[in-house]
Amino acid sequence: MKKLIALTLAAIMMLALCACGGENASTKVSHDIPEGKQIPDDASLDVMITSHPSWPYDANWKVWQYIKEAIGGTVNIMAIPEADFATKFSLMMTDRNEMPDVFGLGNKPAAFVDFCEQGAFLAFDDYEEEFLPDYKKFWENVSEDELWMRETRKSADGKIYYSPVYGLEKSTNIRGWLYRKDIFEKHNLKTPETMDDLYKVCKKLKELYPDSYPFCLRTAMNNINVIGSSWKEGFSYGVYYDFEEATWCYGAREDTMYDIVMFFNKMIREGLMPPDCFTIATSSWEELIATDRGFITPEYQVRIDYFNTLARPNKPGFTLTAMMPPKAEGGVNKINKYNYPPQGYAVPNTGDEGSIANAFRYINWLYTDEAIELVSWGKEGETYEIVDGKKKFILGDGSETVQSLYGINTRGTNICFDPDAIGETISKEQYEVTDFLLEHTVSDLNPTMWLALSSEESQQISDYDISLNTFVVENIQKFITGQRPMSEWKNFQKELSELPIDEMLAVYENAYNKVN
Repeated sequence: MKKLIALTLAAIMMLALCACGGENASTKVSHDIPEGKQIPDDASLDVMITSHPSWPYDANWKVWQYIKEAIGGTVNIMAIPEADFATKFSLMMTDRNEMPDVFGLGNKPAAFVDFCEQGAFLAFDDYEEEFLPDYKKFWENVSEDELWMRETRKSADGKIYYSPVYGLEKSTNIRGWLYRKDIFEKHNLKTPETMDDLYKVCKKLKELYPDSYPFCLRTAMNNINVIGSSWKEGFSYGVYYDFEEATWCYGAREDTMYDIVMFFNKMIREGLMPPDCFTIATSSWEELIATDRGFITPEYQVRIDYFNTLARPNKPGFTLTAMMPPKAEGGVNKINKYNYPPQGYAVPNTGDEGSIANAFRYINWLYTDEAIELVSWGKEGETYEIVDGKKKFILGDGSETVQSLYGINTRGTNICFDPDAIGETISKEQYEVTDFLLEHTVSDLNPTMWLALSSEESQQISDYDISLNTFVVENIQKFITGQRPMSEWKNFQKELSELPIDEMLAVYENAYNKVN
């Protein structure tokens, strides 16, 4: 059904595009652009963005004031609540008169690839020379190890239809192994470098704190994917790409999965890990960490500020910070990569040459030094001040953030961002470990996170994976918690061999080969 809906929408969109061709195609604005501006004075540019629930769009935010002043013409912001976006997007794509000139997306919609293949969105590559010179120059000058931010935006035809994001990789979805530094120092404990070390230090902590779960894990299935590299680089229990062997894999049927299950099983049996680690409520897990009953946890970087702020009023020395990921034999001292910002801009093929030109000029400006300064910092004296030679945001009594106060680093504004500004939006304590965390993150994203799939490919994978994933998750949880004995592991592998894993991997491989 999803496949049929996506294809129907794409077909309707193409009919709309055909209807606006020939004599009906028009250019709404002139090409006479005032010096220092991006679009003509008489141009009207409709920019749709998704409004994040944590920082709902505010028309009075200074960052949008600065953007509008720099762009020129009339920039209209259409802010759609994130929860309503899927429905709104589908409706917009059936009627070109309802489409904005620019789509600002929090995530690529499921049907996005099909729309691109049908010509409903325009490739940045085809407009680089005429309208995207600063965008082109920017990506030509980034370092080799930063090009993944652009390369992972490629569609099946090798072109980019969804703007790459730069700068937020130092703030978005960074994961790491966090630990209670104050507790370790109090008891003269060494941070573990291997999984054997982890087990031993957890045993010691259990002796010191009998009511604790030293390895305090939540959402355990997800965290197997997060920390999988400790056993094998890039490992996930589901589908992942082995970059060293250049092959697609399914982790649950590998020997590595057995090793992980055995380790988790032992940790639960000996009371070193919460027995309900698969289902524990976040609030219950937070209480364990904050009350000296959890000491090591693979988590988001932002949890450093969260817990230190939460706990220090009652425990002044409380210090949660980052440690090097421990490794098992065959693994690496790294965590899997998740710092991939999902947002971006896309330009629909409205058939209006003037609006299309202005849309790309708008996006092009976002990659200029002027734009990066304005969207990252704002203006001196208004949003930041210089203190001891460094920029510091003006936050008044400190009860608000730069997001809520100025709109800085919110949807639609943070396409190309100064990473140094990130350091001023969080505590110095948290920011100082950012480079350490990224140094201990594998270099390659699992392609399942970004791979451009057609609706047909998505539907095939969904058909294979729904029952497969349910079966795998259910049984791995049973093995880890002891509900199914490890003596049945070989039977489990035989059961897996009868499922369409290879067929699903073939779909991923075909899609990956098209992009590469």
